[in-house]
This record gives sequence, structure tokens and C-alpha cells, in this order.
Amino acid sequence: MTLLVAHGLRGGYGGVDILQGVDLRVAPGELVVIVGPNGAGKSTAMKAIFGLVRLRAGRVVFDQREITGLPPERLVPLGLAYVPQERNVFPSLTVEENLEMGAYVRRDDIRPDMERVFALFPVLAERRRQRAGTMSGGERQMVAIGRALMTRPRLLLLDEPTAGLSPRFVDLLFERIRAINREGVAILMVEQNAKKALAMADRGVVLVGGANRFEDAGPAVLAHPDIAEMFLGGA
Repeated sequence: MTLLVAHGLRGGYGGVDILQGVDLRVAPGELVVIVGPNGAGKSTAMKAIFGLVRLRAGRVVFDQREITGLPPERLVPLGLAYVPQERNVFPSLTVEENLEMGAYVRRDDIRPDMERVFALFPVLAERRRQRAGTMSGGERQMVAIGRALMTRPRLLLLDEPTAGLSPRFVDLLFERIRAINREGVAILMVEQNAKKALAMADRGVVLVGGANRFEDAGPAVLAHPDIAEMFLGGA
């Protein structure tokens, strides 16, 4: 069974197609990492899946339901959550208020899920009343991921979650992302730290020029000599 299928995605910004026929798929519980050079269309593909980029061609199917072009507010209740690279928290709100905003579509008791987020990121429990805008970049990323988890997603889309973070936070976030995946949440992730990401991925997809170039198990992509040399800085 396949949870997400994106086929033949073409689209972009201002009439220019960044995506030139991208194909992506994610199975339930799978962790898939998208890598490639700058300008390859990695983040654009994620935004297109989440209804933030208008597609000129192609289709997106989630859990056997056509979702092509649906806006984000229609996708969240279906089980999709998206964490952008930037502007991913409400800076004037506290950590706890940010998490509550993540559960805005729910009408049930959100406290168990909030405690789950606090267990995953203990620093957030300690700073639950601190405004998110006063936190470090790594801590804000934890808030953003935690808020996405409050929607109880079946598929979590992560766009460059470790960009600009210190090595300590990079290792911590990778550890937590893997823990989220082990709980059964499927993850589709764009990540600049390709070596670490591919090492833990079930599958890796290489995009070049807005199109698929190569796909295999994460470690196999990492070990491929041509891919490693061209896009990952050597083996």
C-alpha cells in the first residue's frame, strides 16, 4: 500500500516551472529523504504536495484520495502536516500556545498529545510559557515540529529541519525525527545534511533540474559513487 503518490508534478512560481515532472511516493510508516543540488525543486515539490504551489500538470493522491490543488486547511484534517524551513512558529505566542494552535482543527482532548510532545522535546516542557520568538533556532524548530504533531499526522512533511542549526541541535533533531517515525508517522523530508539523513532513510530520492535523477534505499543512495561525488560532497 502507498500512502502518498505524487506523479508528474509540473509547476513553480511566476509562470516558470521549477518542477519538470517530479514523481514521489511514500508508504505508511516510511521515511523518505529528498536530496539534490540547490535549485533542484526539492522544497517546491514539498510545497506543491501541500497545496502551496500551483501545479500546471500532475496529480497528488493521499490515502487513495485525490488531493491535487487542495489548500492546506483541507489537507490537515486528512492527516498531512507540513513544517516549513522558515517562519514556522508564532513568535509572539508561548510554546504551549503554539502547540494549542497546532490542534485548532481538533475537538477532542489535546492534553495527551501535548504531553507526548513534551516527552519528545523535554526542553519545551521546561519553557512552555516562554514566547517562541525568544528561543534559539533549534528550539523553535522543536516547537514547529511539535505543533505539527498536535494535528496527529499520518504523513509529516519536513523542509530542511536542521538548516542553520548547531551540530548539537542537528544530532538531537535527527534523533527525534527518527523517534517520530518509529511511532508510525510517515515522513517525507528535504534535508541539506544529506549524509546523515540518507543514512537513516528507508529511501532516498535525488532531484536534479526539477526532475527525478536517482532513487534507492537511503544507504544505497549514500553509497552510490556518482551521486556521492556530484551531490553529497564525496563518499
